[in-house]
Amino acid sequence: MNALARPFKHVALAAALAVTWPAHAQTAPAAAAATPAAPLPAPDADKQKVIDRILAVFHPENGVLQAVQRPALDAMQQSNIAMQTAHVAPERKQKALKDISTDVQKYVDSTMPVAVASAKKHTNETVGPILAKNFTLEELKQLDAMLEAPLKAKFEKLVPDMETAVGQKVQAEIAPQVNQNVKTMTEAVGTKLRIAATVQQ
Repeated sequence: MNALARPFKHVALAAALAVTWPAHAQTAPAAAAATPAAPLPAPDADKQKVIDRILAVFHPENGVLQAVQRPALDAMQQSNIAMQTAHVAPERKQKALKDISTDVQKYVDSTMPVAVASAKKHTNETVGPILAKNFTLEELKQLDAMLEAPLKAKFEKLVPDMETAVGQKVQAEIAPQVNQNVKTMTEAVGTKLRIAATVQQ
């Protein structure tokens, strides 16, 4: 399943990240120029207790953490595509990707701890007031009960098994077609890149 599942996973991840980190980065100058919005008041003690339980289960910071990881994913994908386009010999490609993965891992190891620490620091102080403003105490309690329900946890444990089962069936049915389409696309892109490079010279 790996050969087919990885591209699907990368596409899904890239699509999800396209609306998180890059969007913030592109709008940063405009946001900086605008007048900062007045901060929402902190939740009262009763609401804060429930919000703390909700945030122990629900993690809104995951989106930005995935976005911080995006350059690592892009580096590996783009390196692989570049070497395919250049028709690098398989053994050289494998060695180069292994060397590149070392640098990518260094980025992850040095960046993620900082990102995780920052996300943990800011999640409660930003998300807590939003929840407190939009939900009553009783609604927060209902939300907490829903997120902590044993049935929900039981269902979520089955999600990987369900994804794997679907992935295996999809692989068996369309893997050859997908692989051929990937090859066709890669060759077409490579041809256009070579033509563009030749014209510039």
